[in-house]
Amino acid sequence: MSKILLLEDDTNLNETVTEFLENKGHKVVSVFDGYEAQEKLYESKYDLLLLDINVPGINGLELLKESRGEGVVAPAIYITSMDSVDDLERGFESGCDDYIRKPFALKELLIRVETLLKRGFYHGSKELLPIAENIEYDIKTGEVVIDGEHLALGNKESKLLKLFMTTEGEVLSHERIYEYLWNYDEEPSDSALRTYIKNLRKLIGKERIVSIKKQGYKFVTEK
Repeated sequence: MSKILLLEDDTNLNETVTEFLENKGHKVVSVFDGYEAQEKLYESKYDLLLLDINVPGINGLELLKESRGEGVVAPAIYITSMDSVDDLERGFESGCDDYIRKPFALKELLIRVETLLKRGFYHGSKELLPIAENIEYDIKTGEVVIDGEHLALGNKESKLLKLFMTTEGEVLSHERIYEYLWNYDEEPSDSALRTYIKNLRKLIGKERIVSIKKQGYKFVTEK
């Protein structure tokens, strides 16, 4: 049974999410403000964090950033009503692994939760994650490591590979990739995205990044 910390100050949403996830077999510790969440993180370890950003006390962004500095390695999902790419970029920089926008379907939340729980990609747990037999991903540098040789990527390729590594097996729409890769003052480009995909495929193999017609892309590692 996985143990999840839920920070959500909306009482109805907090209760709904808690009941739903517990019915799906997870243990949920729910809190309503950032300071209470801070205390819970000091007291116990969790398998996953679900954090609203705009909450009383310390906000979700600062809470996670501070917690990462204190050695909290559990994957984290932000629950947010923010919709600008700039906000999302700050979210990922603070140490989150995924986000879900309000309002959301509980089924979608469950998919995101269970994807991260199965992934085994915890902050600080390992520096190198396997992609294929002789290919790894360096978490700290964002580089591809092939037969022990570290290969630097362009900024967008590095960000894209990180996104793929944190959402393995999940179909990512073009829109979601655009939001993650491009800043608010940049114009997303489908042709540029195809170039980044092509560049990554040359390094890690075409079969690692699967094109799903009219849906997006799915990343798979070699098991």
